[in-house]
Amino acid sequence: MNEHFSNMPGQDSDQDRMEWLRRSRFEAGLILDSSRTNLHHLDHVWHGPQPVNDVNGRDALTETVLQPLSASLEHVEERLDILIAGSFKGSDWTACCGHYAGLWTGPLFGVPATGRPAWLRFGRFERWDGDRIKETWEIFDLPGMMMQADIWPLGPGLGRPLVSPGPATRNGIVLESGSAEEAHRTLTLTEEMIDALLAYDGQDFESMRMPDYWAPHMAWYGPAGIGTMRGYEDYRRGHGKPFLGAFPDRQGALHKCRIAERTYCASTGWPSVQATHSGDTFLGIPATGNRVGMRVMDFWRRDGDLLSENWVYIDMIDLLAQMNVDIFGLMREPIGGS
Repeated sequence: MNEHFSNMPGQDSDQDRMEWLRRSRFEAGLILDSSRTNLHHLDHVWHGPQPVNDVNGRDALTETVLQPLSASLEHVEERLDILIAGSFKGSDWTACCGHYAGLWTGPLFGVPATGRPAWLRFGRFERWDGDRIKETWEIFDLPGMMMQADIWPLGPGLGRPLVSPGPATRNGIVLESGSAEEAHRTLTLTEEMIDALLAYDGQDFESMRMPDYWAPHMAWYGPAGIGTMRGYEDYRRGHGKPFLGAFPDRQGALHKCRIAERTYCASTGWPSVQATHSGDTFLGIPATGNRVGMRVMDFWRRDGDLLSENWVYIDMIDLLAQMNVDIFGLMREPIGGS
């Protein structure tokens, strides 16, 4: 174990413990060989998106996820936008999001390379056991890579397909601990907003009272296939109403983690949304009647008494598979069919 990890603080100071977690994860940086950093338990489990899914064991993490990532993106860098730590249901967590950036020279989990620079968007939650990570949940935005390669087989989303920026305040990574009161304020606002989402009456979008929780100039950075919206009305048009139209009975379920620090809150579930695709078309796909579960991650930034920015990660390939859509099969079809 390296010297830094041997200096793990005692359990008597929650703030010291969270600062140690943030610093440990930040100083570890981009991990491409999990055995060399000694940051993961030997029986670590990585829960990832389609087509990789679950990977059991520290060595398998390197062979199945980390080495393919570095082999695909030459001189890969990890560009973090947000990093926070916290406790949830008796476990300690770190949560972060950002991009893996590099020159795309090799296939990436089934998506062919372009030979050009690429930005792979990711969200990641890690559950710690002592001084090592026991479990990881991570979503790669592979549809975004398909778009960068000009081979996304479905139509454009209602939002803009942009590389999502970091927080407008540029304070998504602060290693020192903030006040417990500020974190509580952020968590309370976020959970009140989520409760309001679940209060949808099944008919009127405004029954959820979203303007009570979101700044009028809000930014919603959705996954590729859905896109980015700017301002509440654009969000309502581009995602809020179409999503409820397609999944009118959606419910939240099976949250793995929800933590807050300073003005940031992060939450994930696997799946965290369950619904029936019984209403309008979604991403151009007519209603299938299929019951689906959505692997989702959200990162929010609070600005005063309202939420101002939301980074949203959905395992879109897994969701579409549950709607009878084989994205990789469509991607490999020649243009115009055969």
